[in-house]
Amino acid sequence: MVVVLDTIESEKLRLEADYIEELPFLDTHVRSNLNNGNSSSARRSRRLSRKTQWVLLTAVLLLTIGTINLITVKKRRRVPGGGERLRFSIDSANQGRRLGFLDTILDSTTSEELFVSIPSTKSAISASRKYASRPHIAGSEEDLDDARSILELFQTQFGIPVPTQEPVFSAGSPQSQKAIKDIPFLLTPQAWIDTYYPVMNMPLDRSVEVLGEDNSPVWAADLTEDGDPGDPVAARFRDFIPTFHGLSMDGEVEGQLVYANYGRKEDYDTLEAAGADLTGKIVIVRYGGIFRGLKVKGAQERGAVGVLIYSDLRDDGAVTAENGYETYPNGPARNPDSVQRGSVQFISMYPGDPTTPGYPAYENVTRSEALNKPSIPSLPISWNNAKRLLEEIGDASENRLLSGKSSARKIRLVNHNDEKVTPIWNTMAVIPGHIKDEVVIVGNHRDAWVLGGADPISGTVSLHEIIRGFGALLRSGWRPMRTILFASWDAEEYGLVGSTEWGEDFEDWIRENVVAYLNTDVSSAGSRYSVSASPSLSNIIVKTAKDLAHPTEEGKSLWDARTDSGPFGGAFSPDFEVQHEVGQKIMTSSRTGVHPLGSGSDYTVFLQRIGIASTDQGFEGTPNDAPYHYHSIYDSQKWQEVYADPGFHRHVAIAKSLGLLALRMSDAVVVPLNTTQYALELDDYLDVVEHAASDAETEFTVLRKSITNLQQASYALDAEKKVAEERLLELLKGMHDTYMRERSGRRHKNFWFGVRNVLRGLLGISPIYPPRRIESADVDSILYDWFNLASPTLEKEEGRHLPRHTHVIPPPDSEREAMAQQFPVREVIEALKRVRRINKMLTSFERGFISEGGIKDREWYRHLGVAPGKWLGYGATTFPALTEALTIENNSTLAAYEAKRLQELIDQLTTSLHI
Repeated sequence: MVVVLDTIESEKLRLEADYIEELPFLDTHVRSNLNNGNSSSARRSRRLSRKTQWVLLTAVLLLTIGTINLITVKKRRRVPGGGERLRFSIDSANQGRRLGFLDTILDSTTSEELFVSIPSTKSAISASRKYASRPHIAGSEEDLDDARSILELFQTQFGIPVPTQEPVFSAGSPQSQKAIKDIPFLLTPQAWIDTYYPVMNMPLDRSVEVLGEDNSPVWAADLTEDGDPGDPVAARFRDFIPTFHGLSMDGEVEGQLVYANYGRKEDYDTLEAAGADLTGKIVIVRYGGIFRGLKVKGAQERGAVGVLIYSDLRDDGAVTAENGYETYPNGPARNPDSVQRGSVQFISMYPGDPTTPGYPAYENVTRSEALNKPSIPSLPISWNNAKRLLEEIGDASENRLLSGKSSARKIRLVNHNDEKVTPIWNTMAVIPGHIKDEVVIVGNHRDAWVLGGADPISGTVSLHEIIRGFGALLRSGWRPMRTILFASWDAEEYGLVGSTEWGEDFEDWIRENVVAYLNTDVSSAGSRYSVSASPSLSNIIVKTAKDLAHPTEEGKSLWDARTDSGPFGGAFSPDFEVQHEVGQKIMTSSRTGVHPLGSGSDYTVFLQRIGIASTDQGFEGTPNDAPYHYHSIYDSQKWQEVYADPGFHRHVAIAKSLGLLALRMSDAVVVPLNTTQYALELDDYLDVVEHAASDAETEFTVLRKSITNLQQASYALDAEKKVAEERLLELLKGMHDTYMRERSGRRHKNFWFGVRNVLRGLLGISPIYPPRRIESADVDSILYDWFNLASPTLEKEEGRHLPRHTHVIPPPDSEREAMAQQFPVREVIEALKRVRRINKMLTSFERGFISEGGIKDREWYRHLGVAPGKWLGYGATTFPALTEALTIENNSTLAAYEAKRLQELIDQLTTSLHI
């Protein structure tokens, strides 16, 4: 009985306090009198004349109004930009707005406009100058400093209290596991750092020499970039990170030099057809066409003992010294002493730590033999060094032909490096949503080969602005419908290591919870907007890009920037023209303008191993842009500000695009994944296969029929999700209208209750209170409960989790039950369950292409719809197992097997879409 009375008294005091705090016209003295209405002084009977009472009341009201006006003016003067921020708050209050759950569902305009207003060029430039001011290669102290800086950014923007002990966890530890697996039970944002332990290398000594008849060197390459003082930051760090290949083989080799163009499979095949024998040779190839590690792999498989890779000026389009342009930093043309560092991992075999394929690189993990890195040494070199070496083969008219001709003299290549287990740091943050088992991930990598002005700092800057935008939303009272996880990945440059290890660590959790993965790597390296994605994401991507303004031209949208070109003119070399036309054809082959993902960035583990719909976007160079000094010291802040993105408008455009996409993915009632668009594009994928199999015996009629059946099932799902969404929104709007009517009716009564209680307080009489009104927070709380009651995951696991996490579905109380009676509880929960079932079908669709058997010879890749080409690395191959059975294996029996395997997956997908 005592407990019951205490509870009643406590609730009464709470209601009194809540009510007093809501009265807008009480000054501190009056508020104190009201709060102490039960004290001995307040209980004293005061008898004043009616005239005196009204005089006092009028004076108090006038004084309070004047005080409020004075405070408002002072706030506007004191806070930079405060007038605008205050106006937003007042306008929102006047319009009855609160960025709550129900408001966001019914109208996302307010939250979207607020988010888009935050990313700014001033903030972006400041962040870029901070992060691109010195080298920060993966595993370095500078890299760890940046990881902590991003952690601090998360804490500041998301209102996360700084813990007494720094939240840096060793991967695999209870703290690291708990940080992810407790996400469904979080109520407030959290941030932390996970530490993984992959094998990586750093250079010791390197050399490239031409040997004379007595085997002594007659010429030696200068392997250090020149560091022109015209770019002072680049000059300062000219040799801070030596020019080398990540995960390259340690060794010393000698051999004659052979030119092999881009080092593609077709280039090596051409050399073999011409009778060239690469055994014992050192191959020199130019960057471009395919991932650099596959150039080394191709040479290694044909008996070569070493590889040199250089940047060829023929691939720079119009902007060359030959066309009259000054070289960087004096002009836009490529600096001929620049060198492209980079990993030579066999990325199309498997990414991540070479010694832990398929499982995470914990500190004391048992490691296996590294099978995805070269067995022959390699080095990157500049154009100036390459030009001198090519002279050993012949004159300029013949030394870059696929003739198979060898140099008369031998070349010595030395590459010694220190390979060891090295810690790396992924910085993570989470904003918990109302729906706990649907998560949107936004990611970008943080490490760079040197300064990384474009790669990855342009992307990191865009992420920085996205974080600021979501911080502003949180401060406005907004909370996402779905949970949003942010990731600043490490060691991407060595082979997508940080994201891959995390994905392998939490594969089951990702499969069950993640809706989509949204990535940016290089957000600004040129003038043309480019986006790749799973076909199911293409429609929402296109809509979002069309809703945003072009970064530099009025009257156009961001989507229009897909056809932009750089400001420089001039002629192209003939072979560049051919390569450019091939690239353009690939870029425009998609029905929507969004092309499929291959590999080369952190979306790889999510899409191609686990089956999560993914995207990557940014601005890339064109033949008329200043050549991008990829992975060079000249990928710098100055190059970025002068040539890539003067004013940083493109950085901000990607921040708005990717952030708005994340916001729409998280706050849409029905997850905006379009399975029909995906199913239609499968027809295009099969067209490519049939073209490749024109002379083969394989028949694809059954597979084509399965694709048609999938399209029909997806059409039916489209109809169902439209009806389900409309029904839920109708019910939620009814709830909103009920709340607004109740609130409007109370507002008039509450004012007069307030006036009476001011007077009662002055007279020492106990105040009186109206019944507690339903607040927007109460509606949000009810909906929060209902969304989780409708969750298939919570229904399935409530016996295991809910007793331990009682806050997930708070116990009902009489007040909440009374409020809930005003709303159509059963109808809303049923409508929610209907939507949740549909969302589960949509988010599981991509996973329907995952085969546990994987792709032949590279089983780490499991997606039978798309994968990086076996001999491409960067580029996508659709229906990869089937396509490569025909184009690489030339095996019609294997092709028939792969067609059958693909058809069975598609049939299962069709079944999964049935309502």
